[in-house]
Amino acid sequence: MTDPQRTLRIGRIDFTNVWPVYHYFPVDQFGSSIEIISQVPTDLNRNMRNGSIDIGPISSFAYAESHHQYYLLPDLSVSAYGSVRSILLFYKDSIDRVKNGRIALTTASATSVNLLKIILQKFHGGKPEYSFATPSLHDMMEGMDGALLIGDDAIRASWEQHDYQVLDLGAEWTRLTGYWMTFAVWAIQREAIESMPALINQVQAAFLASKKKGTADPSEIISAAKDRLGGTTDFWREYFSDLSYEFSEEQEKGLQLYYLYALELGLLSGEVPLNLWNNTKILQVNE
Repeated sequence: MTDPQRTLRIGRIDFTNVWPVYHYFPVDQFGSSIEIISQVPTDLNRNMRNGSIDIGPISSFAYAESHHQYYLLPDLSVSAYGSVRSILLFYKDSIDRVKNGRIALTTASATSVNLLKIILQKFHGGKPEYSFATPSLHDMMEGMDGALLIGDDAIRASWEQHDYQVLDLGAEWTRLTGYWMTFAVWAIQREAIESMPALINQVQAAFLASKKKGTADPSEIISAAKDRLGGTTDFWREYFSDLSYEFSEEQEKGLQLYYLYALELGLLSGEVPLNLWNNTKILQVNE
């Protein structure tokens, strides 16, 4: 039964890559029954895991680590088939150097960090030394061979004047595997499903309606992105068109392959089922 005193706490990634899903989300329509909490992916991951956020986009790797406590909303993700433009490895000289060199990692997303490990270690045969750093390209590259940045930090860094090589991890994953890469999924706490199923149904429908409108006509979103970060209309149009917010069979297969490789490298401790929620009916997807 729905708890009339319970507020549904909805997480929001504090990056432009989720704007098409949130831009037209009717917050006022839900009044005090919901609360929107904006954070970077690592903070959302942690707060979903400890139960202080009920529903929202979390890193795909964070879902894998705690899948037993979540269901997944169908038809919602942040995915790409090819270039993603906001998950970038900046490096000196060549991949042959950086794959066994020293790499500074963003603290903002576990999915991207482990995707980099899969690409460099499994596919390029490397074994780099990793360390974490604050997301500033100039500072991260001091004494390092490479730096991984994601989200708006990566976009800003890509516009800076520098002499580094740049590897788009989305493009490299698709080149190496032929599969989609899903960077974030929309997860729901099991307890929230049990206590507020009707409200979650309404929120899911609102997310899907916002996604439909935001992807059909992203002009307002592009304008807002230019106001916040700068850049050109052409850049933002291409950026949002490269991203997909679907989560269907193609994205699921790519994500399951990512989990398989993560398991092979010891980054995960076991297999990861995709538990999709569909109006209180749970559909377990296995490859």
